[in-house]
Amino acid sequence: MRLAAAVLASRVARFASRVFGRGGGSTVPGVVARRVDPAVLAKLSRGLPRGSVAITGTNGKTTTTRMVGRILATSGVRVVNNFTGANLVSGVTAALASDAGLSGRPRSDLGLFEVDEASVPGVAAEADLELLAVLNLFRDQLDRYGELAYTGKVIASAFGSLPRGGAVVLNADDPLVASLGRSAARPVFYGVEDTGLDTGRLQHVADSKDCPQCGAALDYDAVYMGHVGVYGCPRCDFGRPRPVYRASRVRLAGARGARFLLGAPAGEQEVEISLPGLYNVYNALAAAAVAGEAGVGLEDIARGLKEFGGAFGRVERVRAGDREAFLLLIKNPVGFNEILRTFVTGGAAKNVLIAINDNHADGRDVSWLWDVDFEMLADARTEGRAGDTEPFMVSGLRARDMAVRLKYADLPVGPVIPDRAEAIKAALEATPPGETLYVLPTYTAMLEVRKTLSDLGYTHPFWEDG
Repeated sequence: MRLAAAVLASRVARFASRVFGRGGGSTVPGVVARRVDPAVLAKLSRGLPRGSVAITGTNGKTTTTRMVGRILATSGVRVVNNFTGANLVSGVTAALASDAGLSGRPRSDLGLFEVDEASVPGVAAEADLELLAVLNLFRDQLDRYGELAYTGKVIASAFGSLPRGGAVVLNADDPLVASLGRSAARPVFYGVEDTGLDTGRLQHVADSKDCPQCGAALDYDAVYMGHVGVYGCPRCDFGRPRPVYRASRVRLAGARGARFLLGAPAGEQEVEISLPGLYNVYNALAAAAVAGEAGVGLEDIARGLKEFGGAFGRVERVRAGDREAFLLLIKNPVGFNEILRTFVTGGAAKNVLIAINDNHADGRDVSWLWDVDFEMLADARTEGRAGDTEPFMVSGLRARDMAVRLKYADLPVGPVIPDRAEAIKAALEATPPGETLYVLPTYTAMLEVRKTLSDLGYTHPFWEDG
């Protein structure tokens, strides 16, 4: 009786949220349901025939979760997920409540949830998790999470809540993430095996470059991005675990996407994705590992990844009349560097709008902007590799901070328009017909930019996506 009341209350809250313009109803319904029945998440998750999967980490949660969802749909598995990115316990609860009938019985076979790093223990304690994937741990929102080692301990504390036989899928190429395997009953590792992608040096923003066991500086045979690569400790026995899901023969094709050979316990399969950059190869590889451990065959994995077109605002193309807006979410130095390296240094991005907010969901501390390697753009211009790029337009609550950072990197700064709606309109108008505007926003700025694009009739509200 209490469960039925909680489900009904969540539906009323969801309807009211959307009618009164308070968002997509992706979080508040979960808060309401939990007040009516504090055990609602545990009760609903127990009704899923195939249990639940959770995906966490600093970068790529939403994209990877949606990739897994596409793969599972391709293989005929009905999935409930928090596709809007509401990744706290309340968001997971809201997703399950929206999927259930008034009796409390879920309509789907499996729960698939992206989960905020700090919320992993809470979700694992209540949901019936068969799989937990940890993608990466980069320095991100230090005012919320603290240091990376602490975040790793928080995530590892959830491993004991998994049922017997439950797997923890881990990125072998991230030393801190790989070290969490010591706390897992059944760790499953994935990684890239293509030293041709070696950048040749650890970036300034490399975070976990010391051995998590003894503290010695790690030796790297290859560095792919940040502190992610092929490594070993010269002092103790810690080193990169051998991955059972592997990406080799990686071919990056700029904005057109990438191809790689997927190696798995079941064999090998060529994979093609339409999302750009090595960071999306990692997302696809993680999705393949999760789907493989969930029992999906390699052909369905490859087909699902090929069909996947991106998650809203993360890597999303929006047709805006005779122009295009290409939204690329930024949130920390490593991710920002990879976007700059993929699009801007090669000259693909000629028209760029950067929008920086410092709301709670973005992280209040914007000092991380000084760790982004904007100087690589200045170097690319000097060497003639960056093309004829217009001055960067800047927006957001911390627009002036961003403008100062660009000036210190000797990069041209165009209009500084703090208001996000005005900025996206001005940036589109300044973009020549037939060309693409590259929009690099932090999380809440992305939501504001996307709302403006929706209000202009160029796309739909984010909760209708999926």
